[in-house]
Amino acid sequence: MFTEDLFADLEVEPIPIIKQDGRVEYHGVVIPIDESDKYFDALLTKIQWTNDQASYFGELTITKRKVAWYADTAFKYTYSNTTKVALPWTQELIELKERIEKITGYQFNACLLNLYHDGEEGMTWHSDSEKDLLKNGAIASLSLGAERKFSFKHKVSQETHSIVLQHGSLLVMKGQTQDHWLHRLPPTKKVSTPRINLTFRTIKPRR
Repeated sequence: MFTEDLFADLEVEPIPIIKQDGRVEYHGVVIPIDESDKYFDALLTKIQWTNDQASYFGELTITKRKVAWYADTAFKYTYSNTTKVALPWTQELIELKERIEKITGYQFNACLLNLYHDGEEGMTWHSDSEKDLLKNGAIASLSLGAERKFSFKHKVSQETHSIVLQHGSLLVMKGQTQDHWLHRLPPTKKVSTPRINLTFRTIKPRR
């Protein structure tokens, strides 16, 4: 078990959270708190949030958690047996995408956003291995708002790692991470404030 609450300062080397069967790095806080506050408020009001939907065995489930899907073009993205069509970037998303691309050295063409209203909303164990995603492409996860614990579990060994994601912080998953590891955002009653998570991704154009 690896639990860290790291990086009070900016401009630090990322810490490797996972180093085998993939690569996960925590860059810590990459956007100053005053800017993070402004982006959080803007995204909360300007993004076209909708309750997420998932279909299991023909049963449609609607979550309290809200999501939004934005991209370069009207990419379709299918997960949990539901398909979303991307909306055009907002100015705030363009600014954040460019900053994350500069930090990571990767180029992204889409972003899936999640809005968790409080700690009781989370995500179960899963991997981002949908066929629409670039195989072994990087996924850059930017956190705004409430600090939340984020966990990884190896699909075979069951080895686990966890980290507390801070307001304005960046976590990057790359390589074969999605093939070998699951991740989740565990629910908690200790958090009563909202969190917005932006996961910048690369979508393969459909032929």
